[in-house]
Amino acid sequence: MTTKIEVRVRRVYGDRESDDGVRVLVDRVWPRGLTKERADLDEWCKTVAPSTSLRTWYGHDPKRFEEFRRRYRTELDEPERAEMLQHLRETPETGR
Repeated sequence: MTTKIEVRVRRVYGDRESDDGVRVLVDRVWPRGLTKERADLDEWCKTVAPSTSLRTWYGHDPKRFEEFRRRYRTELDEPERAEMLQHLRETPETGR
């Protein structure tokens, strides 16, 4: 039987909430002006974030989203990224 795991997306600048569980930052760039203490993260997972070139190409243009999504999924199939993605899938079970 597969256990469904709840994933919430939140801004890293917000305070930890009592029901947050494991807090993971998935981004290649550390958030500007935020200390590690203030972020209160359990893990920073750069490997799973979209590549710099893909982020630059996308440029938050809604018309490019579908192609961005396709390219990002292709990136996630790369061995190192796939391994880290699996780690994230297992994180709620292990607590880290």
